[in-house]
Amino acid sequence: MTYCLVVDDSSIIRKVARRILEGLSFEVTEASDGKAAFAACKARMPDAILLDHSMPETDTFALLKQLRAMPNGETPRVVYCATENDVSQIARAMHAGANDYVLKPFDKHILTRKIADIGLV
Repeated sequence: MTYCLVVDDSSIIRKVARRILEGLSFEVTEASDGKAAFAACKARMPDAILLDHSMPETDTFALLKQLRAMPNGETPRVVYCATENDVSQIARAMHAGANDYVLKPFDKHILTRKIADIGLV
């Protein structure tokens, strides 16, 4: 079973993502901030991470770099979640280690396609 960590400060986004991913037979864990996400990755490195672009007290780009520097940190396929089609921010996320991006709000069709694009379904 593919293990995915959903990182977002919005409980609604985490809930929507969880339902979609569990419907695709993923095992899902949630984190509401970067500190919790980093701890979750230390405890068990996920196969995939759905990562919010902006969270309180968390620099998403620094978190991506920290993740990629961890043992096995190159393994997770990271989908960066943005609210705007800001090319510079998306490029920054990709440079920091994201594998792909998705714009919010997303639905089952969009998220399923992005997960397939990174080779997880």
